[in-house]
Amino acid sequence: ASSGLLLTTDATLRMDERHGLVGELRVRPGQRVRLSLCWRRPEHLHPATPEPLPLEEVDRRLAETARWWERWVASRVGDPGDLDPAVLRSAVVLKGLVHAPTGAIAAAATTSLPEVIGGNRNWDYRMSWIRDSSFALDSLVALGFHQEAAGFTYFIERSTAGLAEEVQPVYGIDGRQLLPEIELPHLAGYRGSRPVRIGNRAADQLQLDGTGQLVDLAWARHQRGEPPDEDYLRFLVGVVEVILERCREPDYGIWEMRRQPLHFVHSQVMCWAAVDRGIKVLDGSGVEVPLDRWRTARERLRATIEESGYDRQRGVFVQAFENRQLDAALLLLPRVDFVAYDDPRMVRTTEAIRRELLLGDALVRRYRMDDGLAGEEGCFVACSFWLVQCLALQGRRAEAEELFAAAWGLANDLGLLAEEHDGRRMLGNFPQGLSHYSHIAAAVALRERRPPHEVAPTAGRRAAPLKRP
Repeated sequence: ASSGLLLTTDATLRMDERHGLVGELRVRPGQRVRLSLCWRRPEHLHPATPEPLPLEEVDRRLAETARWWERWVASRVGDPGDLDPAVLRSAVVLKGLVHAPTGAIAAAATTSLPEVIGGNRNWDYRMSWIRDSSFALDSLVALGFHQEAAGFTYFIERSTAGLAEEVQPVYGIDGRQLLPEIELPHLAGYRGSRPVRIGNRAADQLQLDGTGQLVDLAWARHQRGEPPDEDYLRFLVGVVEVILERCREPDYGIWEMRRQPLHFVHSQVMCWAAVDRGIKVLDGSGVEVPLDRWRTARERLRATIEESGYDRQRGVFVQAFENRQLDAALLLLPRVDFVAYDDPRMVRTTEAIRRELLLGDALVRRYRMDDGLAGEEGCFVACSFWLVQCLALQGRRAEAEELFAAAWGLANDLGLLAEEHDGRRMLGNFPQGLSHYSHIAAAVALRERRPPHEVAPTAGRRAAPLKRP
């Protein structure tokens, strides 16, 4: 064996065959039961009875952890007391998904929790997606937590080695680029949902929207008065150039479909946003930039999207140039200022999505197309909050608040949201960062009636970096 586990507890456990420990207990209000599970190298586990961790040390570490989180909450620019507890809970989840040594933000803490019970839609999300991480940072910054944005920027710069042509949608939380998708046939999976996977083939996909998020992230920092340094500015020039080289190619989109790629409208809009944000960040920066060519390309992209990605008969944006279907990702188009939330085209698109993709009181499907995988998945929790955000920023506050309450009802008793839900149970990986980002974005929209990345941070002090316990 390459590792060992040392378990210490004051609960009564018994051996189950050779390799298991089992026990039953009832915890009364106010009672504390301690259990510590520590990784040890086999050579450090003495052949005789190992020395247990003192249970007082468990209490000390718990208290130290609680103090650390209290300090993190207090580091917020602004008064932590003015945050709704549920919103603060989502912020804590996002912070908990940050890998402190590198600044990476994991999409979720789990792998292979199924989107369809008994099905094969089982993915490893224990990695850092550029897209998901950018969304998470938007939310944390909107709430006044600023430190994480710089950490993720450094993570991307290190992971890509500053080479724009090598940017990929997802990285290991340690920065690794090779993430081969491996199936583990000896594991039964959650409730028989096979295969269990480690790694994710999405790392090899072309996802133009994720690359575009990099430039949008730089624009958000620029707006906060934190312009990137000269090396990163040059890197951004390369990112925009790569997008302009590849924007006419079909891609796999925000949903990472396992089928033939398409010209997804959301991806194309993120290409437009990358060029638009690139112009705004780099104009006047002193870095050499072909601004005139970029401006021409930006207008060409807009014209193409409005021609091929818009159904004039229905007056709505559509999923892809190749079809006229709806997609919940279209709810994100105003986020990057491609179209205003209250633009009549966006209002009609929002209403069409609500009419055709909303199930019951709170569940929103991502799309209705054949995505190349077997089985009917649950509804994507983040999409419910995207719909709330659009309704709120279109002035439909009562409808937005009703949907917001129903969507937050999909959380468990600890305020944790899964990736998907079918109205009866949670599905997919858990807790899902994108779900919690979207919850915060919707809450901010209801409070501010503005997109979260446009909410000016509260004036105040900047906190010193914290060390993890």
